[in-house]
Amino acid sequence: MEEKVLIKFRNIIKEFDGTIVLKGINLDIYENEFVTLLGPSGCGKTTLLRILGGFLEADEGAVIFDNEDIKELPPYKRELNTVFQKYALFPHMNVYDNIAFGLKIKKMSKDVIDQKVLRMLKLIGLEGFENKNVTTLSGGQQQRIAIARALVNEPKVLLLDEPLGALDLKLRKEMQYELKRIQQEVGITFIYVTHDQEEALTMSDKIVIMKSGEIQQVGTPQEIYNEPVNKYVANFIGESNVISGTMIEDYKVKFDDQIFDCVDFGFKPNEKVDIVIRPEDIDIVPLEQGKITGEVLSVLFKGVWNEAMVETVPGTTVKVNMNVIKNHDVESEYSDERISANDFYVDIEEVASLDDNDIIARADAQAWKESDDSYTSISKIEHNLEEKLGEYTVTFQTASGLTVSRKIIVVDQKFVKNEKANEAVSAFNFFKTVDEIKESVALDTDLKTWANAIGWKLSNEDEAVDIYVDYDFDPENIQEGIYQVTFSTEGRELKVHTTDYVEEGQEVGLTFEVEDIHVMEKMGF
Repeated sequence: MEEKVLIKFRNIIKEFDGTIVLKGINLDIYENEFVTLLGPSGCGKTTLLRILGGFLEADEGAVIFDNEDIKELPPYKRELNTVFQKYALFPHMNVYDNIAFGLKIKKMSKDVIDQKVLRMLKLIGLEGFENKNVTTLSGGQQQRIAIARALVNEPKVLLLDEPLGALDLKLRKEMQYELKRIQQEVGITFIYVTHDQEEALTMSDKIVIMKSGEIQQVGTPQEIYNEPVNKYVANFIGESNVISGTMIEDYKVKFDDQIFDCVDFGFKPNEKVDIVIRPEDIDIVPLEQGKITGEVLSVLFKGVWNEAMVETVPGTTVKVNMNVIKNHDVESEYSDERISANDFYVDIEEVASLDDNDIIARADAQAWKESDDSYTSISKIEHNLEEKLGEYTVTFQTASGLTVSRKIIVVDQKFVKNEKANEAVSAFNFFKTVDEIKESVALDTDLKTWANAIGWKLSNEDEAVDIYVDYDFDPENIQEGIYQVTFSTEGRELKVHTTDYVEEGQEVGLTFEVEDIHVMEKMGF
């Protein structure tokens, strides 16, 4: 028998105060499904639920309920009920009267009301509680009363907006199973909103992953967990190892400078991708049996298994000295013109290729008028630079004749080589003034530029490697002195769930099956 589509969201757009919170949502929900809208705070899941409930109106789009456009239908005429995180029970009424409230509004007979209320009490496991004061009940019991009050009206759909959020962990887990049991027994559609991935995986027939007002993926819990469409979904559902790689061709993916067989296809040749391998799908084996190898950085006991962090690709690190010197602008005697420059280091192998523009950039040489901060050009450069180790003088001059002289220090620059990571990193000591650091608007980028920090693949010097920067000074309160700046590449750590005993510092092999490698499209941000 073909499933019936009960609810259709078509191009739903909603804006609040100039911010679009729903960006053209299209979604089908079937009869008798338990559907969970899952995502972080602010992703739009509650807004979508409230539009369905009639508490908000979409700016654009349509909501089709049982083949009827319900845009103009007020909430009380829609065949659905809502259970909120705050149960909103009537404290002056007992359990019976709370559940019966909607039925009394409809002016049903007492016999019918009795039958329906008692059936609901049996359904939620609270038989004999009809005369109890709701304020004396536990949070879990109050939650069940709120659900019974909504279900007794026999809606086609029950909307649940984070209804378990106020419960403690143990009770919340119990109520997850209870909610699923109730949904299966009453046989109606439940639409559940949460940011808790465990709740979604435990209860749902279908999960809708949302991010920033858009749907990222729709699927069963198994599909979402085993076949996430991108890095966001992989990280949001379950624990993941997400690795950047390249899809060489169908069924062949490359990461960590190795090519692995996989089950994925349909990507462009050499397309940049993300790969996810779940921690429970990685096995620790003897070193010589591993598809990849690494060092155990930490081990945490998690009860029936251990969580091991294994560094498979060590990062490459270079530390340099940033010499912070006093401000040393040179001022003209005849005008408000100023000029400044810094000493700088250069590798002996680069000397022959340096031109005037390179020297200006490396020295951060500049000239300007103090009155309006307008730049003036540096028209002449003189130096005695040779392809020999040592210190050389360079003089920068403006058209008006204002000059400043600094040092070029030629060194045999060493670089750090990382054979396992197939990469190398190089960076120079450098000189900067207090003001130059304070006035930087993109300090991380400027530090890399000032230190001429670069990374590259050993197997291909033309292939760049991303460099990250770290420092422990406060740029707003920097003073003269020498500060250490660290440039490094990102290593790789894999999380492994294992019942094997491993020790920190141990070298281990890691292996996984072909089907455990899941290739995803690279996600744009």
